[in-house]
Amino acid sequence: MSDITLSSGVRQNLLSLQNTADLMATTQNRLATGKKVNSALDNPTNFFTSSSLQSRANDLSQLMDSMTNGVKTLEAADNGLTAITNTLESMQSTLRQARQDKTYFTNAYTVDVGDTPAGTEMLSFSDGAIGTTPVDVDLTVAQGVATGSGFGAINFDNAANDANAGTVDFDIAIDGGPAQSVAISAVTGAGSNTLSLTLDGGTAVTFSVADEEAVTADEIAGALNTLFDAESLGITASTSGGELVLTSDTASSSSTAAITVSNLAEAGIAGGSGLGGAVDSVTNVEAKSVAQLVNEIAADPALSDKIRASNDDGKLRIENQSTQDLTVTGTTASGVADGSTSTTLVEGNTVRADLAEQFNELRDQLDKLSDDSSYNGINLLRGDNLKLTFNETGTSTINIQTKDGETINSGYLGLSDLEAVDLDLDTNIDSLLATVKDALNTVRSQASTFGSNLSIVENRTEFTKMMMNTLETGADNLVLADGNEEAANMLALQTRQQLSTTALSLASQADQAPLSLF
Repeated sequence: MSDITLSSGVRQNLLSLQNTADLMATTQNRLATGKKVNSALDNPTNFFTSSSLQSRANDLSQLMDSMTNGVKTLEAADNGLTAITNTLESMQSTLRQARQDKTYFTNAYTVDVGDTPAGTEMLSFSDGAIGTTPVDVDLTVAQGVATGSGFGAINFDNAANDANAGTVDFDIAIDGGPAQSVAISAVTGAGSNTLSLTLDGGTAVTFSVADEEAVTADEIAGALNTLFDAESLGITASTSGGELVLTSDTASSSSTAAITVSNLAEAGIAGGSGLGGAVDSVTNVEAKSVAQLVNEIAADPALSDKIRASNDDGKLRIENQSTQDLTVTGTTASGVADGSTSTTLVEGNTVRADLAEQFNELRDQLDKLSDDSSYNGINLLRGDNLKLTFNETGTSTINIQTKDGETINSGYLGLSDLEAVDLDLDTNIDSLLATVKDALNTVRSQASTFGSNLSIVENRTEFTKMMMNTLETGADNLVLADGNEEAANMLALQTRQQLSTTALSLASQADQAPLSLF
């Protein structure tokens, strides 16, 4: 090329054409890439600043994937808690249905212990809600009759009575029993005397006996009634055929009562010797009425809320308040309560038994819901820990887990399988309802916590999206080309190139002028 000599005008036009070509190449590259800074050579400051901003945006983009998975994991846990809440509400409804159900089976028995009962006839209840230890109820009542072998004439002797302050204490003590009959002999004596009656050291009832007057059974009965009323003993004294009859106002199943007469053996009182001590007694047994049996069964704490007795038109109706069959010993298949060794069954409440099975099925489903609430291998309801990072330096994180890392299942919520017998008593059902209510509160509290965590993650996700957009926009502003501007530049360069080519042609023609001389 050194051997070729170009004129100044040609060289100048050629250089201009080359510069235009270089500018066109640069503009074409910008139009092709969309960037005005494609390498550090174009603009080192903008290139490296843009690269830094874009790298941070890329790091946040990777964290976005983790946060998106975290949101879905929390949504899966929330789905599980919602389903568990619905299951607990169904369990609650099942228990309420059991609480309201009173489908109890009953048997009615005619009470018949025969004309001459032995006094040992019993109704015995076992199984059902009572358990294996039988509870006995006596079908008969003992009528105690005290004989008069310990009684004799009580004679008042003035001389002896004077020596004893003119007073004779006549104490009667009663040890249970619905009715006792005692013969009272006439009491005679000389002078004015006082007869005093006391019972078990209680209030004394006294009345005067004139000289040589007999103390009659009616007088004794009146004095005793005053005494019994004062002591609120529920005993009434009366006379029948010259005998004193003591009757309990409330039927009793006690054994034959003994009447003790004391304080009659004082010195100087004629006929007083040997009259103290227990009076002989015999037993007269008869069947209790249905009303008496109903009252006795209702008053027995061992049978309360387990069976219910009622008077069904003269028959003893027994209602089994259990899901298990009740065994009634002392009853026949024909429906007679005779105190024998034969037994009958009163069926249990099958509705409550079925509801217990339904409760257990719901409990099993609750555990399965907890096990199936996982996402991408993480199950928050099983106590797994979900850790999410919110920035590229790892200084902003959150750990999401159930309280104390516990598994949300029936065991944690205090719910266990039920036996049908667990639904026998309304108080048991009330306790189970309270447990289910506590479980609902626990699940709702955990759902609230996860909801708060989900809100935090979603907020950070939106924040990260906006930060990425800001970073990428800033990076692009530093390196992106203006398409309109570059297109205009290209058009201008193309025009310049054409003009440079024309100018080069004209310069070349000028160099050809000497050839015209030849």
